[in-house]
Parts: sequence; structure tokens; C-alpha cells
Amino acid sequence: MLFSESTFLFFFLPAVLLLYFGLGARFQDLVLLAFSLLFYAWGEHGYVLVLLASIALNWRCALAIPAAGSPRSRKRVLIFAIAGNLLLLVGFKYTNFLIDNLNALLGALSLSPSRVGKVHLPIGISFFAFQGMSYVVDVYRGTCPPQPSIIKMAMYKSFFPQLIAGPIVRYVDVKAQIESRSVALDDMAQGIQRFILGLGKKMIIDNIVARPTDQIFALPPGQLSGELAWIAVVGYALQIYFDFSAYSDMAIGLGRMFGFRFLENFNYPYVATSVTDFWRRWHISLSSWFRDYLYIPLGGSRVSPARRYLNLLIVFMLCGLWHGASWNFVIWGLFHGTFLVVERLVGLKTVGPNVSVPRRVLRHAYLVTVVLVGWVFFRADTLSYALALLRAMAGLAQPTTAVPGIRMFVDASVVIAAALGVLGSAPVLPYLGRKLAPAAESRRPPHAAIELARLLGLVGVLTSSVALIAAGSYSPFIYFRF
Repeated sequence: MLFSESTFLFFFLPAVLLLYFGLGARFQDLVLLAFSLLFYAWGEHGYVLVLLASIALNWRCALAIPAAGSPRSRKRVLIFAIAGNLLLLVGFKYTNFLIDNLNALLGALSLSPSRVGKVHLPIGISFFAFQGMSYVVDVYRGTCPPQPSIIKMAMYKSFFPQLIAGPIVRYVDVKAQIESRSVALDDMAQGIQRFILGLGKKMIIDNIVARPTDQIFALPPGQLSGELAWIAVVGYALQIYFDFSAYSDMAIGLGRMFGFRFLENFNYPYVATSVTDFWRRWHISLSSWFRDYLYIPLGGSRVSPARRYLNLLIVFMLCGLWHGASWNFVIWGLFHGTFLVVERLVGLKTVGPNVSVPRRVLRHAYLVTVVLVGWVFFRADTLSYALALLRAMAGLAQPTTAVPGIRMFVDASVVIAAALGVLGSAPVLPYLGRKLAPAAESRRPPHAAIELARLLGLVGVLTSSVALIAAGSYSPFIYFRF
């Protein structure tokens, strides 16, 4: 069930809000748990049992850690919990990838291949597996006590706003809200506003720029021109940002409606001036997860420079693999990891406020180029197609058939959506908010006009989004497949 479809907007969400507030605080956890499991089972059917197994595993192991007694026993429980989470993840997500690579090796040795049917990938398993591991690790470290209530634990793990595409919500960040929460009128208003902005990102920008992007990526390499390649890659950069940040916005807004305050997951990553800065802004919940639960345990910055650089490459290789069972994702991760190492070697730091405009522009151009080249590997289905696309981008394309014209893919709606995307990739709204804040706080006459303009803008975004939904503009979120 998508946040951007009529079933969710006009039936599921009103029903859960009505029962959540209508039945009172005593039943709120049960309402959220029941609707969250329904939300997951709506599309995954029997695979909801995988989610329930993950809940049971992490709940029981977390309770067993403090009760284990000796440090060695506690560590054994932790290892068992991590192994169980990884077994679920590897079993469902990487079995076919491993078998395919094993068969390639067996074929090279003239041996018979292994036969395994297509393994279904349960939606969101990457997210709730990482969420479970962070919970038991935090309990082991003493960062938080285990949750004694299976209902509260299940509600936390399955909470539908963040269940299938993040952000990765850590238990320690919402522990107090799991135990007790309230929703003020301002919380509801802020939650609705954030949800509408996310819905607008998805319907008005993402879905529209996705159309030509997907069409061009579906062309055979022999029909790629330089212009089409650049349109596809820039389009994908906008598509994936507005797709995933839209989902994060809607998840944060929905959480606010129910009394939860999730941490931000994006901070305008395309205005970064280095790859290091980019990863402080992009998918923050994932990058911080890898930092706290893998990079730092590997030694972090406490080890020698050579070991630190190796750790960075390991972390980003696994970050790439987390996104998908494909060598393209591994290459994408190592590509970013390599630039992080190079930036540390040359002392490339985040640009400060006193840096000259030309230098800032050059640094930004460097970052955008690196990110766009990286997205080629991330989006392309095969390594050979990625290389063909890069050749086309470099002006080295050698079309073997007639190349389609740009107008076959780009019309006025795409141009408008892309322009809005470029504008929305920069912190324009926060800037305007800061400029208009004094008038709003002083309640001077412009305040009413500002509030009216903001309200009309939200209504316009909501109306346009609903109209596109009614017209059948359907596109699943990209991160569902990760």
C-alpha cells in the first residue's frame, strides 16, 4: 500500500486516525500494531510472518542480554541476535545473487550448476533487519534497557510510516515516545503539512521526471546519444532524491500525527561541496547507522590512516550491497568510498562561509559530477549498460540504430517538473522561512498575507497531487526494492 494511492489516503489513514484517537490512550499501541501489520500484509500477504519473526527474535534476545549474567554469555546472545537478523536478510535478499555467482564459478570449472528457485524479497526487510540489529546492540551497550512489552516492541518494529522504506528509526531515539506520547494541535498541523509536502514531491516532481528517465534507461545501448544519456542521468538524480525524500517527509509527517518525532533523513544533499559532505546529508539514518554500528566498531578514526581508509572502503562496499544484490551496487559503494578516501588524503574539507564563490562553484561541480557518475552504476541494470551510458555521456557514443529525438521523452510537464526539482533541491524554502520569520513572530500586517500564501500553497500542492492520483499517475517508491 503506497502513501500516494487513494486506498491509503481516503480509507486506511482516516480509519487508523479515527480509532487511534477515538479509543483512547489505553488501546493506542494495539491500534497502531494492528493497522501496521495490516499495512504490511496488504501487499506482502504471508510474508508478514518474516516481520513477526524479526520482532520475536529481537525482543527475546534483547531481554536475554541483561539476564545472561557474564560478559561472555551476553556477547553470545548478541552474536545470536545479529546472526539471526543477517540470516533473514541474506536468505531472502542475497540467495539468488550468491547462487548466480556460484554457478558462474562452477561453469568456469565445468561443473554442474546449483538449482534454486527465485526467492521473493519481502518489502522493507533491509530496513527492519538493520533496525532490529541496532536495537539489540544498543541494549548490549547499555544505551537503553530492553523493552519488556512485546506489544510495544512489535508496534515500534512494525510502525507503518517507516516500516518499508525508512528512515531507520532507532529505539533509543523514540523510547520515551513509545512509553508515553501526546499529540497537540500543532503536532497534527505540522504532521499534515509535512505529509502534503512529501506527497507533492512524489506526485508533482518524482513521478513526472521518472517517466522519461525510465524510458531512456530502457533503450538499447545502440540508441543512446550523449543528450539522451545526460537527460536520463540528471533525471534519475532528481527522481531518486524526490522519491526517497518524499517518502521520508511523509513518514516523518505521519509519525508526528501519532506523537512520534523522527529524526531528519535528508538535508539538501545536492548542495554539498564534497562527497564527505554529501553523505552527511543523504539518507542520514543509513549513513549514521553504518558509522555507529560498523565503522566505529572497526576502529573508526582511532586506527592508523591505512586501516581507516580500508574501513571506509569496507563500509561503503557493504552500503552498496545493502542497497541491492548486484555487483553494480558494490561498484557504486566502492566508487563513493574511494572518493571519501581521496578527500581525506588531500585534506578536502567542507566549504566554510568565507570561501570564495568561484571555489565554492568548482567544489560543487566536482560533487555533482561524482554523484551523477555514481548514479549511473546505481540505476543501470548491468555493468555493460552502465559503461555504455558513461561513454555516451562522454560524447563517445556510437549508435548502431536510429537515435530517438529528445522530444519523444521531454515535454512541457517534464521541463516544469525538472525545474521545480532543481529549485527544490536547494534550501529555498528554509531561506524564505528565515527571511519571513521576523514578520511572522511580530504579528505585523504581513503576517496574515504570509500565512494565507503558505496555506494556499499547501492546498495547491494537495489538490494537484490528488488530481494526479485520480488520473492514475502510479509509480512505486524506488526504495521499496532495497
